[in-house]
Amino acid sequence: MRHSRLFTALFLSLATLIFTGTALADSVNLSLIGPGGNNGGGVYTYPYNFYIGNSTTPTPLICDTFDNEVIPGEHWTANVYGLLSGQGLFGNKLLDYKAAGLIFEGILAGNINPTAGNWAIWGLFSSNAATNPYFLSSGAAGIDGQYLLSAVFAPDSAFNGLVLYTPIAGTQSWGGTPQEYIGRVAAPEPSELSMFITTLFVALGGIVYAKKLGLKPVISMKG
Repeated sequence: MRHSRLFTALFLSLATLIFTGTALADSVNLSLIGPGGNNGGGVYTYPYNFYIGNSTTPTPLICDTFDNEVIPGEHWTANVYGLLSGQGLFGNKLLDYKAAGLIFEGILAGNINPTAGNWAIWGLFSSNAATNPYFLSSGAAGIDGQYLLSAVFAPDSAFNGLVLYTPIAGTQSWGGTPQEYIGRVAAPEPSELSMFITTLFVALGGIVYAKKLGLKPVISMKG
């Protein structure tokens, strides 16, 4: 019984670490504090500041949904998916999601103007945004062309840590279906992941070897 429980715990830990960011299926409560002040074309742009779950620390997210509306103080429940999961509001438009992710990374790195970058992301998913005069005058159209091309050749590893906060219709406190947002969460460094996996397999191997020899663990495991 003890060995079975330990094997189960180690296996679940390994599986959780491997699949984090690619098959996230958690749901969280989002509470919109409000936009950060950037605006262009008559609408606010990145950052949109949120309280996520029970956190009291604001988290900035970027909106990819031009045609939906939200208001400060609104709250709803969102599913959290990996950016390339194919589970977002726009389904399996993976090339567009890849371009959006690269644009967001460019904004975070300070290489893309936040307002033009947000309009570029909107233009990937909304014809209303793509035909708005500001989309052209801000340079958002050119950003889309550049990053759609980059997205074709970008490896999936370039999107590690990028997640979608996809609204669950009917959970909102106001109006219609809220907007979808893109955020970035901390992910283990490759070296840390490798060390963790190695440690797990060494531990498993040691337990199996000790069991074959009839040895008992030095540390008592109750259960």
